[in-house]
Amino acid sequence: MNLKEIEPIIYDYIFEGDLSILIDELVDIIFKELNKGEDNIVVKKIVLDFIDNHKITLYNYLLNDQSNSNSICLLGYFYYYGIENEVNKQRAIELYQKAAELKNIVAQFNLVNEYIFGKSFQNYNLAFELSKKLADDDYAFGCNNLGYCYEDGIGTDVNDQKAFESYQKAADLGNSYGINSLGCCYNWGIGTDVNKQKAFELYQKAADLGNLTGMNNLGLCYEKGIGTNVDKQKTFELYQKAANLGDSAAQYTLAWMYENGSEIKKDINNAIYWYKKSAEQGFTEAQLSLNELLKE
Repeated sequence: MNLKEIEPIIYDYIFEGDLSILIDELVDIIFKELNKGEDNIVVKKIVLDFIDNHKITLYNYLLNDQSNSNSICLLGYFYYYGIENEVNKQRAIELYQKAAELKNIVAQFNLVNEYIFGKSFQNYNLAFELSKKLADDDYAFGCNNLGYCYEDGIGTDVNDQKAFESYQKAADLGNSYGINSLGCCYNWGIGTDVNKQKAFELYQKAADLGNLTGMNNLGLCYEKGIGTNVDKQKTFELYQKAANLGDSAAQYTLAWMYENGSEIKKDINNAIYWYKKSAEQGFTEAQLSLNELLKE
């Protein structure tokens, strides 16, 4: 028996204490990535790579370690994204709620996102309350979500000034979504004067940090000449980069460009490919465009 055959057996018998340490380490990684504004699809890949690199399976251990808030939270994460088991968002939310009651920060943040954006679990009042709590404790992702609540009137009255201040705080704490959101404030005059140059600079900063929404907005700046000169090549490159990284909006835009020959050579096969990729992530406009294209 060679080492490669022995290795999986060794990891089958890894000490439970070691697994507990790895679980705490993994949840801490998730926290740091989310707090700096990393996209969920990127964070999921980081989680999968961590599990693969350590040659471990965690699901059964997590099931039997439901007194530890990190284990509860991570099991919820596994259910939410279908890691080592089938997707079960109802169970995921229940576990996030349980972990959140134990003051688990990652669980609280994930709940906020689901309360705002989830189709089956929306609760704007709780979203605002949790966002404010996280922001008051200086968590960058909490500040950004609080800004979103104030901007769109989620669980509170619309307050552009408070939205701007919350985004500014998130940006100052290094959150790439906060930086992008601050760019939107300057672009549209939300709680501050319109400053297209400042908006462009902030979108550039967010994109440089790997923020997919920032890449999309930067692409739009180059497309429309917002705070910079029109540059169709950079427009295409940014949408292509964001699409390759899994951003559904960029995939839709790229498909539209291929379908219509906008700034690039018309290519229906590529249009169909990217519409499908976007539609698979639930981007409604992509599915509609795909249906129309396939009728022709």
